[in-house]
Amino acid sequence: MAKPDVIVIGAGVVGLSAAIAAQARGLSVVVLDREGPAAGASAGNAGAFAFTDILPLASPGILKKAPKWLLDPLGPLTVPPAYALQILPWMFRFWRACAPSRVAYSVAAQTAMMDLAKAELEPFLAATGTAPMLRKDGNLQVYESDAEFRASLPGWQAREAHGIAFQHLNAVEMATLQPGLAPRFIKGTFTPDWYSIADPKLFTLALAEHFRARGGIIERAEAKALSPADGAVDVVAADGAPRRADHVVLAAGAFSHRIARTIGEHIPLETERGYNTTLPTDAFDLRTQITFGGHGFVVTRLSTGIRVGGAVELGGLSLPPNFRRSEAMLKKAQAFLPGFKTQGGTQWMGFRPSLPDSLPAIGKAAATSRVIYAFGHGHLGLTQAAGTARLVADLLMDQPPPIDISPFSPQRF
Repeated sequence: MAKPDVIVIGAGVVGLSAAIAAQARGLSVVVLDREGPAAGASAGNAGAFAFTDILPLASPGILKKAPKWLLDPLGPLTVPPAYALQILPWMFRFWRACAPSRVAYSVAAQTAMMDLAKAELEPFLAATGTAPMLRKDGNLQVYESDAEFRASLPGWQAREAHGIAFQHLNAVEMATLQPGLAPRFIKGTFTPDWYSIADPKLFTLALAEHFRARGGIIERAEAKALSPADGAVDVVAADGAPRRADHVVLAAGAFSHRIARTIGEHIPLETERGYNTTLPTDAFDLRTQITFGGHGFVVTRLSTGIRVGGAVELGGLSLPPNFRRSEAMLKKAQAFLPGFKTQGGTQWMGFRPSLPDSLPAIGKAAATSRVIYAFGHGHLGLTQAAGTARLVADLLMDQPPPIDISPFSPQRF
């Protein structure tokens, strides 16, 4: 096979979107993935385009909640004891990112990224033939007390300052929008610009087929290392086959930092292990996505079922799954949505690639400008995939990006 212009490492939604964007610029592209398309977090996420989610996980508010949450092994945020020492350096950076000045910087950068992602999404869906999969049902965040609602208001004020539309609702208005909520929820906030995809796995597989139909190649191979060569980059894979390209895009999700380390960059990427259960489509009459923010999970309607999932377990890549977390969220969903049918579900756990300041790493490697990083989106990989693809394509073509990408510099740590 002739040397391609680009090798993309990672066949999740970010990697495939970047590959398609590069292909659309006239570049020949090969995608490598250790398991094939849509095998990781792109398969089991909540399917949301969360354009209103501009507030970083690292924030003063989370510092107030974290001690209580961390003490609950099944709570919204937890660190398994077996991983506590290993994650301490990341947690220190996370703590520093909670400073108000850093939060304001992250919010401004995230807003610019979200605006780009939203602008790029529908043209990208139209170009890939996946537009019929888009839904615009919005998101309803619910509150159990006036105190919880009031605590959310600074976040909504920050969103309003950045042009995000929302509507606060009382119990009667919530019942009209989403019948069946338990009476314990007395207020809510509806965000109309929160979209979703019919099914994230089917969407990512459709992107893979679009890419292949236009001459793209997807190989199942585990990239282990990169080696800059004269005017090119060699990719060392577990199968030993020689691979070289003019450029490499590293979009391997939670495994990306291991590969970046082989060219001398130590990026503090950690893993938010997310859990969910997908139930039959008749489990509940869901009209909009519901976010139970105080409990750290969402309930989403997909074409293939009703998905209950979320929460953050900072537990790395090696520990076995703790599906009691899925069961705990499902038990709460049944209490919060009386009549919810919890039988016949399928459990899942996946790895979200997370950086301490909640911003992705998008930019050129320090060792060589021929390697471009595109990872670390946390729970926003699907949301920001089209925007990231635009930025990666511009970097490949040495064209100026439409937004300032310095906040996403891989070297910022």
